[in-house]
Amino acid sequence: MSDYKNFLKENLKNDAEFKKIWEENAERRELVKQIIALRIQERLSQKELAEKIGTNQSAISRLEGGKYNPSIDFLTRIGKALNKKVVISFE
Repeated sequence: MSDYKNFLKENLKNDAEFKKIWEENAERRELVKQIIALRIQERLSQKELAEKIGTNQSAISRLEGGKYNPSIDFLTRIGKALNKKVVISFE
């Protein structure tokens, strides 16, 4: 098991605050995973995606690193650049 997986497993098991924050951010992590997968599928670098949506590479890096809470407009621009439609719903 990787160091990351061991760290995650131990902290989820032993740190209630860590676990709470981890669970609260599940949707954001899933969204980021989808964006990264689509970007890679389209064979775009972060810089190339940034250029397509009129921003800089650091904005994409912050988004993919979980350090940025994107607006719906930003997500829509990413979706268009990746030939996808953004769908937001409550379940």
